[in-house]
Amino acid sequence: MNSTITNLHFFNYTKHRFWAFTQMQLAHRFLSPTKGLVFYKLLGTGSGHGFSLWPDFSTYALLTVWESEQDKHHFTSHNKAFLEMTKRSHKQKTIELLSIHSHGSWSGQQPFKQKNTAPENAKIGIITRATLRPSKLLEFWRHVPQASKAIKNAKGVKWYKGIGEWPFVQQATFSVWDHQDSVMEYAYKDPNHASIVKKTKKRKWYKEDMFARFAIVKISDT
Repeated sequence: MNSTITNLHFFNYTKHRFWAFTQMQLAHRFLSPTKGLVFYKLLGTGSGHGFSLWPDFSTYALLTVWESEQDKHHFTSHNKAFLEMTKRSHKQKTIELLSIHSHGSWSGQQPFKQKNTAPENAKIGIITRATLRPSKLLEFWRHVPQASKAIKNAKGVKWYKGIGEWPFVQQATFSVWDHQDSVMEYAYKDPNHASIVKKTKKRKWYKEDMFARFAIVKISDT
């Protein structure tokens, strides 16, 4: 099955923060039976740069992958959980994404399988995520400041946020870049990033991991 339409929603709360926290579990019953929704993740966010030990209890995210635009629009117009998140949050950011390339898996699935050609001069979105091996947790988190420094100082990165399903164990980062050249410059020439990637492979920190690159179709702030 081709999964062609991906949305990443961020909800920022000034009130209703405890309610938002509870939705990490309670909202599943409104999401799992949704027509056309082939993959989704309810995500907390981190307060630091990239991977973060410290949660941001004001911001939560919802990642969705759709079979069709029609199914996506029906969801955003009618789904009870989504409408309540929108109503209770102070502001929202929605990023519409077109899959270019991915490797690895997320919960045993490959949700971004379809490859597309990025439009010329398109901004690029990157998701990197990992499930850490329990025996490697302390070693991994000792090296997080180095990774955070790398993305914070990277040339061409416009915005980034740590996201994740479970604190400490299942972590991810979403970042927005000026263009593909910026991503390649960071991936292959940044010494801090290169060092972390090398240690990740050598020390086998991850039980499961995924890298996904997207063209950004649209970013909406409301």
